[in-house]
Parts: sequence; structure tokens; C-alpha cells
Amino acid sequence: MTALHDVQRPPTRVPRYEAPTSLDAALQLLSDSPGRARPIAGGTDLLVELDGGGHADVDVLVDLGRIPGLDEITLDDDGIHLGPLVSHNQVVASQVCRTWALPLAQACLEVGSAQLRNRATVVGNIVTASPANDTISALLALGAAVEISSSGTRRRLDLIDFITGFRTTELGPHELVTGVIVPPMGEDQRGIFVKLGLRRAQAISVVHLAATVTIAEGVVSDATLALGSVAPTVVLVPDLAERLQGRPLDAGAITDAVNLASQTASPIDDLRAPASFRAELVETMTRRAFTALATDEQATQWPTEPPLLWGTGFDGRFPTGSGLGISVDHDGSITTTVNGATVSAAHTTGVTLLDWLRDEVGLTGVKEGCAEGECGACTVDLDGAAVMSCLVPAARAAGATIVTVEGLADDDHLHPIQQAFVDTGAVQCGFCTPGLIMACAKLVEEIPDPDQDQVVHALAGNLCRCTGYRAIEAAVAQVVTGAGR
Repeated sequence: MTALHDVQRPPTRVPRYEAPTSLDAALQLLSDSPGRARPIAGGTDLLVELDGGGHADVDVLVDLGRIPGLDEITLDDDGIHLGPLVSHNQVVASQVCRTWALPLAQACLEVGSAQLRNRATVVGNIVTASPANDTISALLALGAAVEISSSGTRRRLDLIDFITGFRTTELGPHELVTGVIVPPMGEDQRGIFVKLGLRRAQAISVVHLAATVTIAEGVVSDATLALGSVAPTVVLVPDLAERLQGRPLDAGAITDAVNLASQTASPIDDLRAPASFRAELVETMTRRAFTALATDEQATQWPTEPPLLWGTGFDGRFPTGSGLGISVDHDGSITTTVNGATVSAAHTTGVTLLDWLRDEVGLTGVKEGCAEGECGACTVDLDGAAVMSCLVPAARAAGATIVTVEGLADDDHLHPIQQAFVDTGAVQCGFCTPGLIMACAKLVEEIPDPDQDQVVHALAGNLCRCTGYRAIEAAVAQVVTGAGR
């Protein structure tokens, strides 16, 4: 029998959804059904895999998103601690991470779009264990470790030992990664993350790398370099510290680092790039990275106040607590607030928030463009943050507050962004417009006077196939100047 192509396989509809409100309860659920219970945090990888027919043996999703205390970034004598619910945008917003773990913050800013980064977690990026996952190279270069918990046990592994192969890890079916520990860089350390994709945003890495150096009294005392998308796993370049130790980080030392990186990489041909191109990129990117470190310019490309698409009062952490735990099957109803109205509806398991809002709540302004978090047409406001509703399990809406494009207008008065889209001709075919309007509305709520770079950055998660973005940018400008108010 001929095997079906991925796009021909029916999606996996997981029939049961559990949202416990304690870590012990979540671990017990995994212990009770090893291999058949699947943990979910952001879900930005898992929901795409389920939609493609993957994980057919899973019969319950265990959502960690309602457990208090798992979304914290803390700094103590042991290092920087990231909880398993810490999102990429939380890292981007964290002064601790930007100061003491800059390569990680830089990597997190390169993951997807602002909407995706509001849900996608650093731990999820690690557990997926793809060599293209940006944060892994940064964490390896920084010497990170992971904390692994099961019902009654806890252990700690260096990240280099946790990832065992292409998309494989040491994690057992009854275990969770409950934290990441990152040694903070010292005053004499410098670090950088560099990535190249096929477009400026929303791109899987063709090559990514992260490097750190320790420079004392003008010479190198330690150095690390991690390379991604050039081997089955993200790899550390061996013997680098020994080769550079005791030397100034000059042209000769940088050339030696480039040569070691080139010898370590073993890229393959794939749809994104041939192996020969990747090999050239490793050399060029390594040279540029170490040149930036040598001149202490590793942070010069960090944008001023990058938009996170957070609303006023939202700090990157979604509501948690005992009142938000649920257990629901396909026929069970959930209650949520949508556009200011209380909504109760069933059929939330096995489907996304996008599908549920359209099919059960009747809000067809939420559009499906790609169903994998790349186009932004399904953008909604979830508890104060812009998210891709195609990458949120529908049952996550229980107890939440959701705003769609239908809820932006105030009675008969359009939201200023909606009116500005009309005035500037920013609407083309209209399919992508709801998602663009939601992203723009969140932008001007978060940053009332964004500059051009911030507007471009905020719209990076929304694809318009009709034309350019000039009229859309003009609509934002109209609201910013007050003409649309």
C-alpha cells in the first residue's frame, strides 16, 4: 500500500484536554498515561504536527498554561532560571536576559513573529530538538542546563547531553522539562547570535550560530561556538577555546575560529539551501560574529523597544490559577468572553481556537491562511496579547478574554485603525485585513507613537499577497498623528 503524503493524512483529533493548576497534577496525568498523554505549553509546533496527522497515539493533551509559577524568569546564585512557560517574547522583554544572556535574547527575537513569540516557549524550542531551532545554539554557547521532572523525581542535565539526535532527547514519556538554567555572562564575557534565513522574518534558519568569548587583559581566556542547521543536531565547535586561549582576538585568531567552524559543519542539501551554500555561510557568519565580538559590537543591531504586541497591563504572562483548571472532552462546553460577551460552546477538543471561533461562535472575521502560524490572518487578542489562533488549542479559551476584529469597533464607530485602513486604501482583497488590523491595533496600544522600524517589525507576522505595505503603514501613521482618532 502506498503511504500517504503528509498533506493527505487526516489530522489527529485528540479527544481529551486537561488543564491542571499544579505541577504535581500535570506530572501525575503524564504518569497515568505514559506515551498517550502529551504535554503542551505554547503548542506552536505540536498543533501543526497534529494537524498533519502526527501523534496519532495521543489521547489527552495536558496543558501546562494554567499552572502558576512556571512563567517566571529569575536570577540567583545558580544562574538565570527560565520556567517551562517562559515565552520568547518574555526573554526579549527581560532586562536580565538582555544584559546577562544576550545571545539568547537575540535568538528569541528571531523566532517567528511577535504573535508566535507570545505563545512559543523556550523549553518547547529545546524539546522539539530540531537543528534549525534558534535558541538551542544560543543556550549551548552559554552552557545551559535543563531541569527534568517526573512524578516524585527531579534531575538535571547539561543541554549538550539532553539532545541526543535529530529531534530526539533524553526526555521520557512521563517527564517534563521544568526549567532551563543559564549561566550569566561575566563582565569580561561577550556573546552574540547570528542567523540567516530566506527572508527577514518568519524564516527557518538556513544557518544559525552563537558564540561567546571571555577576554581578560586583551587576550582570550575562553571561547565557545555553536552551529545550527549544519548537522543532525546543533553542534559545539571542538578545541576552539584551546586554539584561541592566550591570544588577542585579532584577524589570525578569527581565521582559526573560521577554519575550526568549517571543519565541524557537515551540512546537507535541502529545500532551503544546498550544502555548499551552507558551508560558505558558516565561514562568513563565523567571521562576522567574531569580528563583532572583537570590536565589542555584539549588541549594536538590537532594535530600540521591539514591538511585542502586548496590550496595556499585559506583562508576557497569561492568567493562571485554581479557577482556570478544566477537564473537557469533545462534547463538553467551555465558557469564555469573546468581544465582551459571554460565550458557551462545545466541540473544543481536537480543534484550534481559529476553527472554534469560526465554526462554533460564528466569527468568520478570523481567517485561515496557512494554519501553521506564518501568515497572521488568524491573529486575535488573547488575554491581552496578539496570538495566532491557528496555534492555540480551542479549549485554552476557557475562562479567557478574546477580542477578534469584530470586537474592535465601538457600536457604530470604527476603531481608529479600522477607519484609517478605509481612509488610506489599505484594504485590498480583504482576506488578510482582519489579522493586519488586529496586529496594528495591538501595536498602537503598546507603543502609541511607533517609528517606521517598529511598524515594520510589528507587521512582520502578517503576510499580504495583494501588494506592498505602504498603505498599511500609512494607516498606522494616520492613527499615530491623531488624524484617525
